[in-house]
Amino acid sequence: MQFRIRQLGALCVLALSLSQVASGQQEEKTPLAKKMSAINTAFKAVGRQIDDAAQNAATLEQLTVIETNAKAALALEPEKKGQVPAAEQAKFVADYQAGIKQFLVTVDKMRAAIKAGKNTEAVTILDAMKDQQKEGHKEFRIKKAVPPAH
Repeated sequence: MQFRIRQLGALCVLALSLSQVASGQQEEKTPLAKKMSAINTAFKAVGRQIDDAAQNAATLEQLTVIETNAKAALALEPEKKGQVPAAEQAKFVADYQAGIKQFLVTVDKMRAAIKAGKNTEAVTILDAMKDQQKEGHKEFRIKKAVPPAH
């Protein structure tokens, strides 16, 4: 019995230390990363409920979260800009902003489909949004370092 209490205590200490590390990592996020994280969270929620017409009101709320954060992201610049040659930085930022604007057009299309009760069409639009996200991240996001295998 005492051994299990020690294990539980050790587990609690480990969980607390891991949560502190995780919260420390969140503080290091750039303003753009925070916006993109909020978009991603809402995007995942939309993906889980998009084909359920009973969830359309909640889906519209999540689309508003996506739209609000994407519009705020328009005023920010990707951290990767610093890795682009100075002569190409203005074009890089303009391309980033054009991508965000195109994403917002797609969000509007999805909103219209959801309001019209066309959830099947909205699923197709979601796939287009996923493609836009993938391409945008490939071009404008700094690739995460992969930890070495042991």
